[in-house]
Amino acid sequence: MNNLRNRVLLIGRLGAQPETKTLANGSTLTRFNLATSESYKNDKGERITDTQWHNITTWGKVAELAAQLLDKGKEVVVEGKLVSRAYTDKDGVKRYVTEIVANDLLLVGAKAQ
Repeated sequence: MNNLRNRVLLIGRLGAQPETKTLANGSTLTRFNLATSESYKNDKGERITDTQWHNITTWGKVAELAAQLLDKGKEVVVEGKLVSRAYTDKDGVKRYVTEIVANDLLLVGAKAQ
């Protein structure tokens, strides 16, 4: 049950091409943005779509697969954990980031022709 304490499961579409880096220690890092959308009808009967954007980070083999298989607009299931971190940017300003560190990806939707 410990793996349920910080678990995120999202299904959405990539908003842009993934960005991949190979770090000095040889580790592979791939980042991408994922859009998840929910639709509902308001009290006037109008359909409203609410879209949330999520920052996704992958490492190692998952990062390599993400770089090979993911493209802008593809639908994907992401499983991972929610991580918050702080860093100081090049101007000396402290910045805060919340992201999902993915440990598993699953492509969904129709295959490309």
